[in-house]
Amino acid sequence: MPSRLNPYISFDGDARQAMEFYRGVFGGTLTVNTYRDFGEKEAGDAADKIMHSMLETDSGFTLMAADTPPGMEHKPGNNISVSVSGDDSGELRGYWDKLSADGTVSVPIEKQMWGDVFGMCTDRFGITWMVNISEQQA
Repeated sequence: MPSRLNPYISFDGDARQAMEFYRGVFGGTLTVNTYRDFGEKEAGDAADKIMHSMLETDSGFTLMAADTPPGMEHKPGNNISVSVSGDDSGELRGYWDKLSADGTVSVPIEKQMWGDVFGMCTDRFGITWMVNISEQQA
């Protein structure tokens, strides 16, 4: 298997809902394992929280996530965004519509000075997404 780079997102108890939402956005196969599934006897109230999840899509995207482990502090920040790009306008606008619904749009999806169509939003789970649609070369 070749090396790959993919985002791994930490959530504060809503990883399952977020990953099911992303499966609705991107499609694909979602694998979810709880702390209980991995035999974490010390998990207590977190037994049904997500220890590891992975969404793999037909487009080749891989997104991983988990709930913050028991005893660790959840510290969301603004130092990372997830970017989706390509030249299939219909597909990418479909992702945009779903990701930005019930979220906050910081940059409306529209033609930008570099020639591509671009938008940035924060979804309802607090994750920042950038969608860039490359203009097809004539």
